[in-house]
Amino acid sequence: MTSKQSPEILSITTVAKSRLFTVESLDLRFSNGEERTYERMRPSGRHAVMMVPVTAQGDILLVREFAAGTQRYELGFPKGLIDHGESAEEAAIRELKEEVGFGANNLTYLKEVVLAPSYFSGHMTLFIAQDLYPEQLVGDEPEPLEVIRWPLSQAEELLTHLDFCEARSVTALLLTLRYMKQNNLLPEANAL
Repeated sequence: MTSKQSPEILSITTVAKSRLFTVESLDLRFSNGEERTYERMRPSGRHAVMMVPVTAQGDILLVREFAAGTQRYELGFPKGLIDHGESAEEAAIRELKEEVGFGANNLTYLKEVVLAPSYFSGHMTLFIAQDLYPEQLVGDEPEPLEVIRWPLSQAEELLTHLDFCEARSVTALLLTLRYMKQNNLLPEANAL
């Protein structure tokens, strides 16, 4: 792969601001002289985590919570922002306790992903959480989250479930299945 020279930033202007988001307009000049205007969410510097909790009984834990973007309840894995001064691992354990009522003695790093790099710079670190133990912390959710136990042996069925469509959760599930297969940890139904 050849490394391209990054475009020159000619100007950055705030075009919209809300309580949560700031939208910026970037005027760029590319190495071939072409100029374009791009819009992006201003980088906050805060990243997030998502965990695929796997129980000793062979289930994965999901949460059903309201998503304002789709205006419906979505099924996905527990997730949340990394607080200032917290490592990704510490945030993962805290979010698990807040969202599903379990901590984890074993976190396996899967991958760091970016949702929409053309418009957004937020990174999310994906983990498998195993060796779970019960512990509940109070989270910031406006209502209690519904925790769903799903047999790991039927995990691939989630890919066609109508409420399981968030790209980060799909990615986390596929990476978990790959990891479990490579390490001979999958129940028979997913051993294909």
